[in-house]
Parts: sequence; structure tokens; C-alpha cells
Amino acid sequence: MRTLTRILLVQLLWSVPIFAQEGNTSFSLDEAVAYALEHNYDAINAGRDLVDAQKQKWETIATGLPQISGAVSYQNQLKQPVTQIPAEFFGGEPGTFQEVVFGQPQQMNATATLTQQIFDGSYIVGVQATQAFLRYSRNFKEKTDLDVKTAVVEAYGNVLLTKENVLILEKNKKTLEDNLFETKKIFENGLGDQESVDQLQITLSSIDNQLKNAKRLEKITLQMLNLMLGLPLDNATELTEDLDNLTQRQIDFGLLDSQFMIEENTDYKIVQNLNEQRALELKLAKSRALPTLNAYVNYGGLSFGDSFSFFDGGQDWFGFSTLGVDLRIPIFSSLGRSANTQRAKIAYDKAKTQLTQAQSQIKLQHESAKSEYVLAIEQYQTSKDNLNLAERIEGQNQVKYAEGLASSFELRQAQTQLYTTQQEYLQSMVDVINRKTALENIINQ
Repeated sequence: MRTLTRILLVQLLWSVPIFAQEGNTSFSLDEAVAYALEHNYDAINAGRDLVDAQKQKWETIATGLPQISGAVSYQNQLKQPVTQIPAEFFGGEPGTFQEVVFGQPQQMNATATLTQQIFDGSYIVGVQATQAFLRYSRNFKEKTDLDVKTAVVEAYGNVLLTKENVLILEKNKKTLEDNLFETKKIFENGLGDQESVDQLQITLSSIDNQLKNAKRLEKITLQMLNLMLGLPLDNATELTEDLDNLTQRQIDFGLLDSQFMIEENTDYKIVQNLNEQRALELKLAKSRALPTLNAYVNYGGLSFGDSFSFFDGGQDWFGFSTLGVDLRIPIFSSLGRSANTQRAKIAYDKAKTQLTQAQSQIKLQHESAKSEYVLAIEQYQTSKDNLNLAERIEGQNQVKYAEGLASSFELRQAQTQLYTTQQEYLQSMVDVINRKTALENIINQ
């Protein structure tokens, strides 16, 4: 069944939300969607990714702002090196040497350094890339919200479908039980045949199995909806919508005439983000041929001693300071930079082609979604008419059978046709709801 397949697919695609609330909860469809956008696991993480992108943007910007670092080093020469100096320097015999130890065994060095990036082409491109990534994160959050909406609408519709299906099957079972009871009585009185009893028994057994399965699915679909909403699986969630009324509200032919702005489509925005990323990668490759310029200034102090007395009040410290500029110029890379730039240009050209392709695909998806929406509405209206006809045919066969003008086989055919039409009618209502959601996602409403 298509309905069960959708349920299983939704279960595989969505993980358990981390925010769960206890208690009875009632939702209309719009309320369920709004609730899920705050509590669904993927929606929550997409929001976190957006915050992460904002932090990443500032992290990149900060690398080009002044940086201050400090360093402290301590050294204790447990065995100081000995240096030989000609003894004649000290009044000794020429040709002889005197062993001398220079300096004190312990020293401490404390330094503070200020660095400032003056020019770096990759930094400029990096800042632009973080801004592009932030736009991508916003679009991805929007895409995730649309996916959550789709999943909730399908889960909500499946719950309504299974509830209606249970009611219909219970009604069908009751009718069959009455028919079987009357047929048995007729057969026991010698006015009927065994085949009529057997035909009705076969139909009743089939409907009974379908009813049991429908009740199991009723529980599963409700648990699936709770899963989408971030509620405990066994939460007593109540739905305030009626399937037929909800379907009627989802029929909006004005949606078909609304102007389609492809720039508002989320998938198109994401493809644009990819195009922008490839353009920045090309700029980055070109920037590697530019020089980089950085400046720094530091100030520090050195202190020496025979023992660790550097924090004593009378300890001498000898200051020093340095101002410097670092200029690096790329000269020759054996054509490595050129090859890297050419590869980036190829990737950018491919991205532009993908953008053109995406435009055509999205426009085609829009036309297809409109067609499927119209078809779903037409099938709903046809299924509704067919259901009235099937009910009339089944009712007429009930009368004919009771009067002995129709066989049990003919009655079973009419009943089977009615049951099939009932399922088609229920499915057509869910299709209208889902097809409208799909169209709304494409035009980003």
C-alpha cells in the first residue's frame, strides 16, 4: 500500500527529536507544522548550524584584526658551558688557555607581541566565503523547515486516513455480519445454499483482517506523528481536523495561477550558493599570486640570576623591543599556481552550467507539481462520485440478494467494488493534501 510505504519512508528519514513533552496535546494541521518547526530534531540542528555559521564568520574576520600574544620562558643551566680564552688575555703564558664560564645559570624571558595583517588576498576572499556560507546556512535552514513541513503534513494525513479507514471497515464488518447471520438462518431453514454462506464468510474474514491491520496502523501512524512533533511516541495526541473538511480547504485553484518566482525557490537558492562558492574558490586561487604583508611589534624583558629570584623586588630586568615588517612575494611555483587557478576556473564553469540546468529542472518541477495537484483534485472529485455510485450499487444488490434476485457471488462483487472505491476515496483526499504541500514547497509558500 502506498500509505504504508510513505509511513515507513518517513520513519527512516527522520530521527528522534531531542525535545519531548508530556501530556495530552491537540493540534490542527497548521499548529502541528508550527510545533514541529521548533521541536523536530533536524530543524533544531539546522538552527544550530546557522548560529555556527555566524560564529565562523566572526572567527574568520578576527584573523585579520590585531592579535596580541604573550610568552614567558625560564631556563636553568644545570651545568654551564665552559669556554676557553687565551691565557695571555689575563697575563698568562702565550699559547695557553684559561677556562671561563659566561653568564649566570638561570634566566627568564617575558615577551608581548602585537601582530597586524596589512594585506593578504586570501583573507579578503575568506571573509567573502564566510558570508556566502552564512547565506547557504540560512537557505539550508529554510530547506530543512520545508522538509519538516512535508513530513508533518504526510504524517498528519496518514493518521486521519487510518482513523477514517477504521470507521469504514467497522461499518462494513457490521453489515457483513448481519448479512451472514440472515443467510445462515435462511440456509438452516432450507431456503438457501451453502455457497452463499461461504461467499459471505470469505468476505467477512478478509474485512476482519483488514480492520485488525487498520487498527495497528492507526497506532503506528499516531506514533509517527508524535515522532515528527518531538513528543513521546505514546503521547495521547489529538487531531482537531476532519479529513474531508481538511481536503476541501486544501483545494485552492488560485495557487495554480500564482506567479512563480524561481529566485524564491529554496533549491535554486542552494544551487546559487554553490555557484557563488566556486566563484570564490577561483578568486582564492588567483589571490595566491599576490604578495602578503604583515607587521609586528614586541616588547619584553630579560633577567639573570644564580638562583630563582626573578620575582624579588630588587631583581634587575633588561628590556628590549622590536618593530618589524614581513613581506612575502610569490615568484615561481613551477606552474603549480597556474594549474590550480585553471582547475578552479573549470569548477566555476561547471557550477554555472549546473545553475542553468537547475533553472530548467525547477521550472519543470513546478509545472509537474501543478499538474499532479490538479490531477489529485480531479481524482478526489471522481472518487467521491464513484463512492456514491458504488454505495448505490451495493445497496441495490443487498435488496436483490434479500429478494433472491441476485446471487451471493454478485453481492460479493458489488461489496468488493465498494471496498476498493472506499480506499481510493480515502487515498485521494490524502493525495490532495500532499500534492498541495509539494506545490507550496516549490513556490516557497
